[in-house]
Amino acid sequence: MSSIITVQNVSKSYWRNKIEIPVLNNISINVEQGEFLALMGPSGSGKTTLLNLIAGIDKPSAGEIIINGTVISSLGESALAKWRANNVGFVFQFYNLIPVLTAFENVELPLLLTKLSKAERKKQVETALTLVGLGDRMHHAPKQLSGGQEQRVAIARAIVTDPVIIVADEPTGDLDRSSAEEILILLGRLNKEFQKTIIMVTHDPHAAESANIIKHIDKGDLVGA
Repeated sequence: MSSIITVQNVSKSYWRNKIEIPVLNNISINVEQGEFLALMGPSGSGKTTLLNLIAGIDKPSAGEIIINGTVISSLGESALAKWRANNVGFVFQFYNLIPVLTAFENVELPLLLTKLSKAERKKQVETALTLVGLGDRMHHAPKQLSGGQEQRVAIARAIVTDPVIIVADEPTGDLDRSSAEEILILLGRLNKEFQKTIIMVTHDPHAAESANIIKHIDKGDLVGA
């Protein structure tokens, strides 16, 4: 097994009124292909910042991030956007579904940026929605779905392009315990059966138990690393 994610001596600071505010301090993490990593820590610890750096949403102030052989920390904005579209599936706390689109249309969105034919897109969307247990809800709008079902649509959207990594930011944070459990089981299945590499930010110890590796961040430092 080789590292699919290498975070090497990464630091991140933001500037506010000429004052530097450090968020991450010299973080190094290796994640192997097919691992499920949970990043835990209190609010403001830097865990979401680290997730965003791994996903190519943000760039480090120092250090290097290599994903599947690509040094993403060196890419320009345009190349980084293209890399994200081809390599990362995103799952957010609040689903980020478009209300006027059906479940099918929401899941199809990432595929509209590809060269796939309409028939090929249809097949991939149907496969993704069936995989998350919503084959019979494809033509429902988000408002016709429960919160747990909306998050499953979001997961289908994340996996429809067959990404290299899935990043999930508090994916159960807005759900009741039963729905949260369903989402955690689904993420675990994607990891174990389909060997998807998953990085999940959570403050919930129960959710973190779904991962096979748990790392803690506090005040920008990796604790116990």
